[in-house]
Amino acid sequence: MIAGNGRFPFLILDAARARGERVVVAALKEETDREITNRSAQDSEIHVHWLSLGELSKLIETFRSEGVSRAIMAGQVKHKQIFSSIRPDWRLAKLLLSLGTRNTDSLLGAVSKILADEGITLLSSTSYLEPLLARSGVLTKRQPTAEELKNIAYGRSVARELAQHDIGQTVVIAESACVAVEAMEGTDATILRAGKLMHTLHQEDSPESFLSRALTVVKVAKPNQDFRFDVPVIGVRTISSMQTAGATCLAIDAQRCLFLDGDRIIEEADRAGITIQAS
Repeated sequence: MIAGNGRFPFLILDAARARGERVVVAALKEETDREITNRSAQDSEIHVHWLSLGELSKLIETFRSEGVSRAIMAGQVKHKQIFSSIRPDWRLAKLLLSLGTRNTDSLLGAVSKILADEGITLLSSTSYLEPLLARSGVLTKRQPTAEELKNIAYGRSVARELAQHDIGQTVVIAESACVAVEAMEGTDATILRAGKLMHTLHQEDSPESFLSRALTVVKVAKPNQDFRFDVPVIGVRTISSMQTAGATCLAIDAQRCLFLDGDRIIEEADRAGITIQAS
């Protein structure tokens, strides 16, 4: 497993060990929670190796020495880390220079090809966690209002256009107007930025500030989402960010978005009066 940040790596770890599989973890120094070392100390079938984002050769050497033939990417690696904090070794530097487009998809796609050339097959990030994929329908007690449904329809059209260019997968909408678009900062930061912007508009109290304070968050999968190294995820923290921002509705793609905290997300949304629609 190539482990990024958050709880995702630990979910994969638990699922793999429940199947009796030995797990070799390539933990990224810039991202992975140090708790993973404690898990290794408690379980002899979990082998953790720490390396930096730019150490592609070391990653391959580690997997070779451990006899790894299948790998899975789990957990977020912040876009800004990939394109600012990274210190590439010679192998990754050569790869970066060969890329025509330096977005996340092209970079990780090239890395996956190198792994395949070394006899390491990259699995879908959801292969161990299919029960956590969002099911279709309205998942919460409250149904979306007519206004929220309009926001969802508009937000989906905007988000899908952005997603196909690998810009971001989340947009925040109010009264069929786009308030914020996700770029490298991630979903939660986008939601909070939208909330601050809407708060500023209402503070100004000008005739132009006609937008409703209630926000709708729309998160979609890319048209050709490669689930080997990228899967849309929602966690309890996302619901908390929505509460802070004043967002009342969340729309996601059914069976293409992972609920990291399972049904706890729906429980927290119900508690906050937030509606969740998956379609």
